[in-house]
Amino acid sequence: MEKKRVHVWISGRVQGVFYRAYTQDAARTHGVTGWVRNLPDGRVEAVFEGDARAVDAMVQWCHRGSPLSRVDRVEVQEEPYQGEFADFGVRSWR
Repeated sequence: MEKKRVHVWISGRVQGVFYRAYTQDAARTHGVTGWVRNLPDGRVEAVFEGDARAVDAMVQWCHRGSPLSRVDRVEVQEEPYQGEFADFGVRSWR
């Protein structure tokens, strides 16, 4: 299967609404590795790696978000696949 890596930035009401926790659950369900974190400017940032279909599914998930979120914009940047992660985690922005 083709492997893929994307770096995404999500804007809207995405902090304080369990967006990171739901992203982690979705990533683990899809078998995607990487991380997600809040940014000081109010956005959420994430990196997804894995099978291309699973990564694409996560990008689509980011547009929907958690039940309490309101996603206004999702910026996606494709990057070379690195296979650097063993799991998917929630990171601190500090």
